Amino acid sequence: MERLIREIPGRDRSTPAGFDRRKFLTMVGKGVGLATMSTTTLAALLNNVHAAARRVEHLTPDQAASNEDFWLDIQQAFSVTRGITNLNNGGVSPSPRIVTEALVRYIWEQEDATAYTMWQILEPQCETIRTGLAEIFGCDREEIAITRNASESLEILLTGMDFKSGDEILTTTQDYPRMLTTLRQRETREGLVLKLIQVPIAPKNLDSIVGAFEKGITNRTRLVLMSHVINITGQITPVKAVCELARSKGIEVIVDGAHSFGHFAFKHENLQCDYFGTSLHKWLFAPKGTGLLFVKRDKIEKLWPLMAAEKKQAADIRKFEEIGTHSAAPRLAIGEAILFHNGIGAERKEARLRYLSRYWMNRLKDLPNVRFHTSFDANQSCGIANIEIVGIDPAAIGAYLMDKHKIFTTPIIHDEFKGIRITPSLYTTLQELDRFCDVMASIAKQGLPKG
Repeated sequence: MERLIREIPGRDRSTPAGFDRRKFLTMVGKGVGLATMSTTTLAALLNNVHAAARRVEHLTPDQAASNEDFWLDIQQAFSVTRGITNLNNGGVSPSPRIVTEALVRYIWEQEDATAYTMWQILEPQCETIRTGLAEIFGCDREEIAITRNASESLEILLTGMDFKSGDEILTTTQDYPRMLTTLRQRETREGLVLKLIQVPIAPKNLDSIVGAFEKGITNRTRLVLMSHVINITGQITPVKAVCELARSKGIEVIVDGAHSFGHFAFKHENLQCDYFGTSLHKWLFAPKGTGLLFVKRDKIEKLWPLMAAEKKQAADIRKFEEIGTHSAAPRLAIGEAILFHNGIGAERKEARLRYLSRYWMNRLKDLPNVRFHTSFDANQSCGIANIEIVGIDPAAIGAYLMDKHKIFTTPIIHDEFKGIRITPSLYTTLQELDRFCDVMASIAKQGLPKG
């Protein structure tokens, strides 16, 4: 790693290896420093984004959000079919071409003398990726582990903490099913108590969510698990307020950030949580099977890794990356996703995603039998929203949208509500949203066609 960084033109050799990270990331994006990089392809792809961003740099993020000329350039950075209107980007998102090109390039590179190339050349470069992710999250790089997805990050946390029989773990009925399954397994095996609270659906204000957590805390509560964005409704939760409440009672907080990281702009200081896990293949557009785990530095040593690590790694964040042989390619291609994200700008990206959601939500909100399970308040939602046409099965609507109109959505059937989750992305066009709205308006007024 040090040798590769020292080969970057213009680097001060007195600087510790890995420290001059911005220059390194920029050079990687331009194809400098690694012999196998395609300078023509990657430089052109990245320069298109930077050139487009320069054209709107005089605009506020909200003004840029509706500048269709700018977003046309961003849309063209993705190689996606227009034969299907994909409104399920919350599950997993396509990556821009710059990321896919990098992923393929790294895959080919590691096929050459694999054991040497993968472990001695490519894998050490992941330290630069760690640094780039830490910069986005606003924390120490020694608090970031690179994982395969949010589930792995959160499983590390939920299975790695020591509890005693009778200890309570507090979360919500709307939490992600895999995390609830994990906690129920510990409940069965170890006698822990999983306590679920209901949070309001499309609440009038965020205080009601804080109040629900406060009422759920008892003197036996040892941990709070909360979603930064509730995946089925798009509800943004008041993480910082809940963390402050929990800290005042000596309770730790895990934040499930699967749908927030890369979606809207924030730093760790805006959350002040003890732990955070996310997927990078959703809103950061990184390769599939990439994730991030944040653990506050003073909490690393007491947390057991998912797979056993050596004792000397007890206080090392990298102990959570011990998973056996794995490809270095997806991790390294996170670097291009970071470049793409930073090239657009986190605030512009957030504004555009909120603009897209409000575009279709405002078109449908006054139709008969339409109910939203997502707040229109900018502080409570961004690019994800859930809509119900009362009296019509969401699964039937989803099937009709896909079968007859090739519009891919996410039907949600929950004990507390039902609807369709809609998640456009940066490559989604207004024309695609117009087609979706036209079909939904027809269903709201006339019902689903028979036959």
